[in-house]
Amino acid sequence: MPAPDFPHPVKLYSIAALRALEARGIAAAGGDPRALMVRAGQAGWRTVLEHWPRVRTLLVACGPGNNGGDGFELARNALQSGRAVTVIALPGAGAPATPAGAARAAWEEAGGRTALWNGELPEAGLVVDALFGIGLCRPLEGEAAQLVDAINRLPVPVLSLDVPSGVDAATGAASGPAVVADHTLEFIAPKAGLRTGAARGLSGGLSLDGLQVEPGPVAIGATAECLGRDALRRWLRPRERDSHKGRHGRVLCIGGDHGYGGAVMLAAEAALRSGAGRVDVLTRPLHVAPLLARLPEAMVHGCDGARPDPALLASADVIAIGPGLGREPWGAGLLEAAMAAGKPLVLDADGLNLLARAPAVLPRGSVITPHPGEAARLLGCSTGEVQGDRFGAVDALARHHGVATVLKGAGSLVAAPGRLSRLVDAGNPGLAVGGTGDVLTGVVAALLAQGLEAFDAAAAGALMHAAAGDLAAADGERGLLPGDLMPALRRLANPEPA
Repeated sequence: MPAPDFPHPVKLYSIAALRALEARGIAAAGGDPRALMVRAGQAGWRTVLEHWPRVRTLLVACGPGNNGGDGFELARNALQSGRAVTVIALPGAGAPATPAGAARAAWEEAGGRTALWNGELPEAGLVVDALFGIGLCRPLEGEAAQLVDAINRLPVPVLSLDVPSGVDAATGAASGPAVVADHTLEFIAPKAGLRTGAARGLSGGLSLDGLQVEPGPVAIGATAECLGRDALRRWLRPRERDSHKGRHGRVLCIGGDHGYGGAVMLAAEAALRSGAGRVDVLTRPLHVAPLLARLPEAMVHGCDGARPDPALLASADVIAIGPGLGREPWGAGLLEAAMAAGKPLVLDADGLNLLARAPAVLPRGSVITPHPGEAARLLGCSTGEVQGDRFGAVDALARHHGVATVLKGAGSLVAAPGRLSRLVDAGNPGLAVGGTGDVLTGVVAALLAQGLEAFDAAAAGALMHAAAGDLAAADGERGLLPGDLMPALRRLANPEPA
């Protein structure tokens, strides 16, 4: 039976791993490839009944591969259940002497008719997208692209089977036209690419049917681990009753050049709301009074030179640097001093831009948190290339700099050398506003200061930040401000036991 949602954490798989699992399932079914198609068609029809039980007319779009075979099987189930079903096929769909051909023959023997795509789509209450599955790794062109565009223009819901057509299931990229699904039913195992980048906005809701494929005695490696909000319990345990501030870490936030004092203020408040025992702020002197008025709990220090008090750096457990830092000599000098202090850094914003301009070895245990543009500057490539393979980009950053890395964006990714990457299954477009990255900097720094190792602090911080955005968006995503995350951070920093 399909899972109504995904427990967390859940393993995400590469295309190669999915192919191996599929082969395992076919072997267990006596070597008949169509057996999995029959199960996929049944699973797809159950999903239709679950989500659109009153639909009477279906349009099923079938492509030239096995995904098209899944579509023919779903169409047959719908027809036998008394629904009116139209199948529109691309050339080559259900070719003879293939498993998909057998599925097409069964559909037509049941009384169904298959029409070739001719540029027009009939009316229907639901569209089933069975055009292309996990094998697609190129932009759609010609008739396929035209059919996808036509599907997206129809004012009816769309169910995609396994993958929204046009999406690269390995990377989540959509370099050409892609189906915008209301729901995607995955088969066999969850796919890494459907939860990050463009795919996050194209897949709609996600559910899974394993098609009775068992993992088997030999484990097939996952490519990432998907984290939901409940995973926070893994890292955030109740505190001892005799706790004191000295046990919970001291964070020094550095930033806030002229005109950017709010950025370092947001980082400092986020660090406090995330449980840091003490937070110091080093900023321009003119920002000291406003920051104290807003956040009297912080210890605020003014500095107009590029050489801060060495004692202040030495007293910190973690240094969060970058929010509002600027790229002028003041900010560059403070970054140089922070790196020389040898303390773990959480590096963001202009701290990353300065690092891209003058590469340096980061202290052990540091974390970097770039958005795609900053990641592109660090990697010497384009933002489009980063977004085209977010998993590859975050792994490259982690390897190159030797530190835990958070690649922000829809479906934020976390990587570290030698570790299985993590994907944050939380967040919403309301977080796409200036200042939310500064909040993330403070959250990660606070968790690092409280004793989490860098990879765990990066993952827990990114998850906590995204989940706070979801709680704060209860009144709407548009107009959400970074400060709205603060009450939610405190709530999430104290998860209820399972």
